[in-house]
Order: sequence, then C-alpha cells, then structure tokens
Amino acid sequence: MTVDALVEEFKKVPEFSHVPENQLRWLADRGEVKEFAEGGKVFASGTPVENMLIILKGAVDLVFERVGNPVSFGIMERGEISGLLPYSRMKTALANAVAVEDSAVFFLSRSFFPEMIVQHFELTESLVHAMTDRVRDFTRQQQQDDKIMALGKLSAGLAHEMNNPSASVVRNAQELKKHLAHVPEKFKAVIKIQGTDEIVDRVNAFVSSKRGECTKHTLSMMEKAEREDEITDWLADHNVDDDLQMAENLTEFNVTIDELNMLDGMLRAEDRSAVINWVNQALVTERLVSDIQEAARRINTLVCSVKGYTHMDHAPVKQLADIHPGIQNTLTLLNHKVKHNQVKLVLNFAPDLPQANIFVSELNQVWMNLLDNALDALEGGTNNQLEVTTQRNREFIWVYITDNGPGIPADILDKIFDPFFTTKPIGRGTGLGLQVVRQIINQHNGKIEVKSVPGRTEFKVCIPIS
Repeated sequence: MTVDALVEEFKKVPEFSHVPENQLRWLADRGEVKEFAEGGKVFASGTPVENMLIILKGAVDLVFERVGNPVSFGIMERGEISGLLPYSRMKTALANAVAVEDSAVFFLSRSFFPEMIVQHFELTESLVHAMTDRVRDFTRQQQQDDKIMALGKLSAGLAHEMNNPSASVVRNAQELKKHLAHVPEKFKAVIKIQGTDEIVDRVNAFVSSKRGECTKHTLSMMEKAEREDEITDWLADHNVDDDLQMAENLTEFNVTIDELNMLDGMLRAEDRSAVINWVNQALVTERLVSDIQEAARRINTLVCSVKGYTHMDHAPVKQLADIHPGIQNTLTLLNHKVKHNQVKLVLNFAPDLPQANIFVSELNQVWMNLLDNALDALEGGTNNQLEVTTQRNREFIWVYITDNGPGIPADILDKIFDPFFTTKPIGRGTGLGLQVVRQIINQHNGKIEVKSVPGRTEFKVCIPIS
C-alpha cells in the first residue's frame, strides 16, 4: 500500500480527525503493513509489545486465555488502534490477537515514539487520548469480569451450602407424608383403647418428656445397637405390632426398657400395642418436623446472610453500623471453603467495639475478598487456621485477618494492590480484588497494610469510627 493510500486510510480513523495531513504522512512513511489470513495470529499473549497497530482491513479478535474456556474481550474492526501507544507502560501482550477474516494491519515500531512526541503534537495527543479510552474500557470490562467471577463463586458456595438442608426438607417432607398415611389405619386401634384420664395424662406426659431427647443423648454406636436389640426383643415378647423402624426410633428418643415396662404396667394387655404404636407415631412426627424445622432454619440463615452481606434493603450511603455482622455473614457464605480446606476459625471480636460510619455493602466486599484470598492460600495445607481479630485503637477500628498459609513472596508483596496483578492461576483471578479493596478502604479514609512471612500472612484494615 502506498503512502498516499495509507494517509487516506488514516483520515478515516476517528482519533485522527484533527491530526494535520503532514503528520499522518509522517506516520505512513515510517510504518509497514502486514497481511493476515483468517485465523492468523497478529500477536500472542505474553510476548513483548513493540509496535502500535492500526486495523486497515478486516477484523481482529482479542482473546484472553482462561482455563478450559478462552474469553473474547472484543473484536477490533477497521480503523481501530491497538498495541503499544506513546507513554504506555505496557510491556507484554495480555491477550492473543487473531484475525477473524483476511485482514491488513499497520505496524509502527516504538523506536519512532520519541520523534513523534517531540515533533508531532496533534498525532501524539490523539494517541494518548486513545490510550486513555482503552484503559478505561479495559478496566471497566475487567471489573465486570471480576464481579461476575465473584458472583459465580458466591453462587457456587450458596448452592453447596443449601444443597443439604434443602434435600433434607424434601426427604423428610416425603417421609412425613408417608408416615401420616398410616394414621387412619392405626387410629382404628387407638379409638378402641379404654383408659382413665389419669392413664391418658401419664402417657401424654411421657411423650412430652421425650420431645427433644432425639438430639440430647449421646449413645455410642455399640450402645445404640444394643438398645435397639433390647427394644426389638421387648416388643416381640409383649406382642406389640412392630414395624422395622420402631426400635430404631424409640432408641433415638432414648426410650429405655424400664420406661416401656412402666407404660406396660398402666395399660390393659389388649391396649398395649395400640398405645405404644401411638407413642412411636407421635415421636416419629416430632422427629420429622424437627428435622424440617432445622433444615429450614439453616436455609433461612443463609438467606439472611446474603441479605446482610449485600445490604440489599438499604440505600448506598454511609451509616452507623457494627462491622461484626458483615464479617460473620461473609464467613457463612464462605463456609463451604472453610469445611473443604479443613480450616480452624478463630474469631477474636472486641465485645465493646463501637459502630462505625461506613458503606456497609462496600465494606462487606472487603471482607469477602480478604477472607476468600486467605482461604485460597490455605488450600492443600495442613493444620489450617484463619484468625479474625477486631479491636479499637483511639478513633479507629482495626481488623486483622491472619492465615497460616505459605505466605506472599517478598519480591511481589508491594505489587499485590496493583491493578491486574494476581498470583492465582489463569481463570481464577483477574487481579482486581485487592485493588477494589484498597479503593473501598480509601473511600472510608482508612488504610490497609499487609505483612507476610511463610506460615503467617496478616492484613490489617484500619477504618475511622466517624
């Protein structure tokens, strides 16, 4: 392509609309045009960036490497500028650039940048503006990706935590429905019972005394098996119509042979089977309802934790609030990681900690990022421990989050708050989490510090009370 033809192409680039023609001619005279067939790689991720690029024909896709699923950041079309720009600190490519159709790309070596900056102000200015727009768009996209990744991890954790209690509700509801289906048949025997008010009161009192026993006694597996065998024999010896689970259920409620003999002593022989079956029926119903109640309570706790974490029913303004519920809610949402990594949690919360004037939802993002990173650092370790300490220091609240993981290498410790810097494998982090943490803490006029050696990493967050 001739210099004149290149100048005409450059005039179509929006960023060059106010650049004098002589500067565009200077640009065209010093670069070169390369052709790429569909699928050709314009540049590769991780390689040094040495050139400014302008798409003259076709289109180029920017593809970021992700484990098992490469992600397209966007397609650069004719007239778009990419690559290295004046004053940019970019050293290596962050993505692969692949031609999605037959394309032509203009390359200008960075060696011409000093001459451009000194002699061609309008051209340099237009490229600096392009770089600013690119950084803003890239940062916005990466922040969105980071939020989506965080949401995905949060959703996975919630799904994991809610799976057991929700399955328990379904299972016990089905069992309760099946159990109640036998009531009409058993009611025939119950209605034939003849007993005084005193006997009825004593049986009712016995059933009431057993409510809650299902979770109180602590029989060993051996003791439990022996008790079940004893009750099975007693039921057989006393001609009690026994289903297969009656002995197991009575054992769960810590019913003893002496108590069965006590019941037997107050009943007519012909009423014995009906009464003991009714007692078992009442206790089974009690157990199933209690199990459903406990599972529903766990689900409600998770829902309340999500609500408290997001602070969804409050306006995004500063307000006086206790920071402890936010930390507790975050730990609840991360409980699957705590269990998976076999982490011992140590919470040293100051009992007299005052409320602080904070953005509650934003500060919860700080706890989520710091606690999630700490739990990631403990993955695969032994004797894992995560400690959270809060205390007041004059007019500030200090929060320490400490783990006994492998630590952060000294040569990168001062880089961990830099945008896009991450020590996690590709696909597990965008490098914006700690940058967001610092932004939120700065928003509170606070500060964050980190100390790390092998076996101990401590993040200290300092938040003004007012």
